[in-house]
This record gives sequence, structure tokens and C-alpha cells, in this order.
Amino acid sequence: MRVPLRIIFATLIAFGAPASTLAHSDDDHDAALEAVEKKDILQLADILGAVKDRLPGEVVGIEIERKHGVWYYELRTVDKAGRIFEVYVDAKTAEIARIKEK
Repeated sequence: MRVPLRIIFATLIAFGAPASTLAHSDDDHDAALEAVEKKDILQLADILGAVKDRLPGEVVGIEIERKHGVWYYELRTVDKAGRIFEVYVDAKTAEIARIKEK
């Protein structure tokens, strides 16, 4: 069963993230949906719930990507001082792998 895009977009909007930044391409999107359906990775809502208290600011963008066979949610955040961060979260474990200031 495929998760309808409207459900994904509604989840993103509910968490204040722009829905247009979910995946780099249709192939990434399809592969990510398949990984969620197989429970190989966590759903976005679960990731956001797990890391929200450890993020450096508010989430303003979200992407999902696979690097070297590992899925990562890339969360773009902005803190109160206006600094932008990219937070890479392991999509399987919800562990923050890296935080990079832009």
C-alpha cells in the first residue's frame, strides 16, 4: 500500500515544514515511501517527535536522502538569532548523525 502524497504533505504542514522539500526526486520519493511501508525507516512524524527537543531552532525544511545505503532525514532549522542549520537524522534510529551550521 502506498501512502498518498496528501497524507505526507498534511504531516509536513502539521509540523510547520514546507511540503515541497520532502525528496530530491520522484525516485527518492518512491524509494522512501517503500522504506517506510516496509518499516525499514521511521515515519517523519516519529522522527520529528524524537528529535524536536534536541534541534537548534524551528524546522523550516525537510528532505530525505540515502547516502551509502543509509537513509537520512535532513532537517533545515533556523534559530532565534537567524542562524540556519542542517540536521541529519538517521531515518531508522532517529539518532542525530550530524548538525552543520550553514
